[in-house]
This record gives sequence, structure tokens and C-alpha cells, in this order.
Amino acid sequence: MDADLAAGLAAQLKALGDPVRLRLVSIVASSPRGEACVCDLLPAFDLSQPTVSHHLKVLREAGLLTCERRGSWVWYRVVPAALAQLTAALTPVDDAAAGGAEPVGAELVGAVRA
Repeated sequence: MDADLAAGLAAQLKALGDPVRLRLVSIVASSPRGEACVCDLLPAFDLSQPTVSHHLKVLREAGLLTCERRGSWVWYRVVPAALAQLTAALTPVDDAAAGGAEPVGAELVGAVRA
């Protein structure tokens, strides 16, 4: 993993490090339509609308969500490529494919699974 990729992934992981933002991504990603209106997101939190909007902005700036304004509401969608990139970065590499070298962080992944 090169330095630029690591910096981008770190920014995305930092954005997901907040429980509210992690829940927002989860709600949007699990929406049956594949998108969620901010009007549907607000009731899930005991937070003001400006606070939820701030969290959504952080997720957009991290490249995890995209949005589209429709009338007076904004609709949010997960960026599939961003989630796929995070998943790939956190998925252990098969030892045979890696030439026997254990990927960085593999010991942490193994400890979490144990």
C-alpha cells in the first residue's frame, strides 16, 4: 500500500470512527432503495439537524457518501467503490498469494477473529 492510498484510507476510517457517522453509513447502505433522505435520517438520532448535517458533510468529504438535492431535501447514497476499497484494505491477503509474507495488521485481524 502506498502512502497516498494509506492517507486516503486513514481519512475514511477516521470519518467512520465516530459512532454517529458509522450509524449514518449503515442506515444509508441498508436502505431498501439504496439511498436515504435526510428527513429519514434525522429521527434515528437524538441530535439537531445541523449536527446530523455536519456528520453527513464529513462523510461526503471523506468520499464515503454522495448526495443529490431533490426539492428541499437531500438524498444520500453510499459510494460503493469507497466501501469496496476499505473492505479490500482490511481483508487479509492469502499467504500463498502474498509469497508467504503476512500482511501488515494480520495479527490484529486474527486476534479480533479469535
